[in-house]
Amino acid sequence: MSLIAALGAGRTTLVVLFGATQGLYFLVLVVMAYFYTRPVDRVELDDLPSDEQAYPHILLLYPVLREPEETMRTTFLAIDKIDYPGDRYRIVAIPNHDDAATIAALQRLQAEFPWLEILTVPSTADPSWNVVWDAWSANPKAYWWHAGKRARNRDLPPKKTRQLVYAFYTLCPAEGDETLVSYIDADSAPPPSYFILAAAGSTKYDVVQLTNVAGNPLKSRASTFHAFDHMCWDASMYAHMSAHGKHPYYVLGKGLFYRSSDLHALGSFHPWLTIEDPEVGMRLWVNGRRLGVSSQPLVEEVPDTFRGGVSQRKRWICGFFQSASTPLKQMGMTFRQRMLARLNVVPCTTLLVNLVGLPVGTWILTLVALGDRPIDLALTVLGAVNVAGLVVIVGHNWLTAWRMSGLVLGGPRARLQFVWRVNPLALLVYWVIWVVPLVMGMQMFLRDRGLAWERTEKVDANHDLIRAFNDLAGMGVAEAEASV
Repeated sequence: MSLIAALGAGRTTLVVLFGATQGLYFLVLVVMAYFYTRPVDRVELDDLPSDEQAYPHILLLYPVLREPEETMRTTFLAIDKIDYPGDRYRIVAIPNHDDAATIAALQRLQAEFPWLEILTVPSTADPSWNVVWDAWSANPKAYWWHAGKRARNRDLPPKKTRQLVYAFYTLCPAEGDETLVSYIDADSAPPPSYFILAAAGSTKYDVVQLTNVAGNPLKSRASTFHAFDHMCWDASMYAHMSAHGKHPYYVLGKGLFYRSSDLHALGSFHPWLTIEDPEVGMRLWVNGRRLGVSSQPLVEEVPDTFRGGVSQRKRWICGFFQSASTPLKQMGMTFRQRMLARLNVVPCTTLLVNLVGLPVGTWILTLVALGDRPIDLALTVLGAVNVAGLVVIVGHNWLTAWRMSGLVLGGPRARLQFVWRVNPLALLVYWVIWVVPLVMGMQMFLRDRGLAWERTEKVDANHDLIRAFNDLAGMGVAEAEASV
C-alpha cells in the first residue's frame, strides 16, 4: 500500500475530527478575542491621596505552612522595603497552631524584622472561632454555611483559606475602622510601592490586584515554562477581566487588597474549595464590587520541576471547576452571568483539544504535502484562520515575555535565552503536557477532592534576586527595561 493510500484510509473520520477540532480552536480564538477587547481598569499612582493621613490602614496576612526559614526571610527582606507610613499597616503571619517548626522560625525572624506579628490559628474546636460561626450564621452571603452537604460544618479543611478566615474575623472586627486586607504566599516578594498602589487604587476600585512575575525563569526548563504561564496570562490577558465591571473576574490568590467592609458584607472566604481565588472574585463581582489592576507585579517563585508544576496546576483546575459549578448560582448569578463566568476557564481547558487536534492536523498537512487534498475549501480556510490566530497569540506572548523578563533577568542575553526556550515547537509540547494537570484537576473536581492544603514546595528560588536586585524588582516595566 502506498503512503498516500495508508494516510488516506479512514478519510471520513479524519475529516470529521479535523473539522471538530478546528471548530473548537476557532471558538478559543473568539473567546480570547473577547477578553482582549475588554477595557482595562488600571490602578494609577496619580489617584493617591495627597495627605498621608488619608492613606487607608492595611493588614497584610502571611499564611504559611511548613515553610523554610530562608524562604520567609527573602519575603521579609522585600516587605522591609515597603514605602508606607509605619503607623498605618500591620504584617501578621498566620501559621497553624500545630506547625511548631514554622512558628519557631517566625519567632527567630521577629528579632530581625520587629514589625512582624504572629497569630497562631487554633483548631476549629477552639471557642475563639465563635466569632466566625456567629458572623456566618447572620450572613446569607456565606451560602456554604447555610445550604449544601457541608452546611454548619465547623470542621474546616486545614488549608490557607481556613487561616485567612480566622485571621480576618479575629483582627478585623465588623465594628472596626475600614481596613484594606491583603495576603501573599510564603515566597512572594512585593515591590516597595505595594501599599502605595493599594492606597491609590482604593480611591476608585473595591479590589486592587497586582499581577505576578516569576523570579526564577531560568532555573530549569520547567521553571521557564511555568514562568511563561504567568507572563502569558497574568501580565497579558488577566487585566482585561476588570472590563469596567462588565465581566465576572477572579483574583490571583496573592498580591491583592479587599476592603474589610466588603469581606464582612459578603462572608469572607469559602472554605470548602481547593483554591479561594476564583470564587471570592466572582462573588465580589456579582455584588457590584469593581476590580482595578496594577501593571506593577510582585515577584514569586514557580516550581522548577514539571512534577511540581503538575501538582500546582491540577489544584488550580480543580478550584476553577468547583467555583464555576453550583457556587455561581448560589452566589446569585443569572444564567447569562454564569455563562460569562465560565468563559474564564475556556482558554485553558481547551488545551485538551491538542490531544486530537495536533496529530489530526499533522496528518492533514502530510496528505497535502503528498499531493492529496482531503478537506474542502471551507475547512482549509478555517484551518488557515486558526494558524494565523496561533501566530498572533504566540507572537504577542513572546513580546510580553521579553518585556516582563526585564524585571527579573540581568540583561539581554538572559532574556534572549528565556524567549528562545519558549519557541513555538517547545510551546506545543508544553501545551500537551498541560493535559496532565487538566485531567487530574477534573478528576479531583468530580471526586470532591483537594480540600486539604497540598502546598507547593518552596525552595527560596529568589534568594539572590531579592538581595541583589531589590530595587529592580520594585520598578515599573519601562524603568526596568531601561536599567538592563
